[in-house]
Amino acid sequence: MSAGVEQSLAQRTPAAGAWKRLRTKVRDHGAQLRLCLRVTVAAVAAFILAQVFTAPLAGLWAVLTAVLVTQMSLGASVTATIEYFVGTLGGAIYAAAIAVLIPYHGEISLLVVIALAVAPLAFLAAVNPHFRVGPFTAVIVVLGATATHIGPLESAFYRVMEVALGGVTGLAVSLVVLPARAQGLAIKAAADMLDLLAHALASLATGFVHDANAVQVRELQDSIGAAFARVEAVAAEASRERYLATPPDPGRMLHTLLRQRHDLVMIGRAAAAPLPGPLQMRLGPPLARVVEVAANYLRACSAALLARRAAPSLDVVGAALREYAAAIAAARREQLAHDLSVDEVERIFALSFAFEQLHADFIDLAGRVNELAQSKGAKAG
Repeated sequence: MSAGVEQSLAQRTPAAGAWKRLRTKVRDHGAQLRLCLRVTVAAVAAFILAQVFTAPLAGLWAVLTAVLVTQMSLGASVTATIEYFVGTLGGAIYAAAIAVLIPYHGEISLLVVIALAVAPLAFLAAVNPHFRVGPFTAVIVVLGATATHIGPLESAFYRVMEVALGGVTGLAVSLVVLPARAQGLAIKAAADMLDLLAHALASLATGFVHDANAVQVRELQDSIGAAFARVEAVAAEASRERYLATPPDPGRMLHTLLRQRHDLVMIGRAAAAPLPGPLQMRLGPPLARVVEVAANYLRACSAALLARRAAPSLDVVGAALREYAAAIAAARREQLAHDLSVDEVERIFALSFAFEQLHADFIDLAGRVNELAQSKGAKAG
């Protein structure tokens, strides 16, 4: 290789490396960059429309509303738009009525009107989050009428008009400009939870051999609960998208994941203390096999969800459970549980039941994974 070629490669390599790092960062932050673009387009579009409709304050509330309701996913944008508009409409009507019924001309009377307009709406917002923007709207309607020298009814009308304009604009942009479906985010959150369940199952199973660390077990169960809460939140957003399309019901996957979580709670309780010596020798190998194949199945379902392909076969899981059941039957014949305490016997029976339930829930999980795979195939067709 000549010196000139080597020098050329040396000059290109840093630039190529920098370009590769830039592309990686863009890919890793693709969702955030798409949201940035949608918010910008929504703000500009709302401002232009506000000028067309000659809104007061140069369309301030239309632009702010468009920015606020344009969320990471279409489902979240639908939720934000509905909540913001409902709260604005209720707050504007109530505040306008108070301002008309109680005329105010000085600071004292204005304070009374503000208090009467805000207090009930603040209580309503505390009871129902759909109205959390209500107190904010009441202040805008009352003080906005004073600042812009228009009547409270006109102030309420323009507030509702601008919020409706900004909400519709933000929702339209979320639907048209690089739309991100909450269903995809829900699938990713569900896949992450399945991976966490696989890790947790292997970690909890060590309690059958060694003394379990109660703090670590509690932290592990809490992390599963937090993962389920994330799936639940995104699934609620995805359910809003069913008004715009017909994806599989996210509630079905949510119910399946909840059952998987309960299965691990039962297994964790059964693994609260190591198995007695004789049973540990008899049940240890088949028990380890069940845990291994079950964890692998959860990971395989996670990968299938992300790839939107059919669920893996349950044959290996079924074979491992049959092997474990045979070991339990052999232990009974050998009367290995004869000298065990009531608590130890109950834990062994609870573990057998938990495994049976886990297998049944795996069947349900496979059905949910296949539903998503079929929906992808239907779209492709």
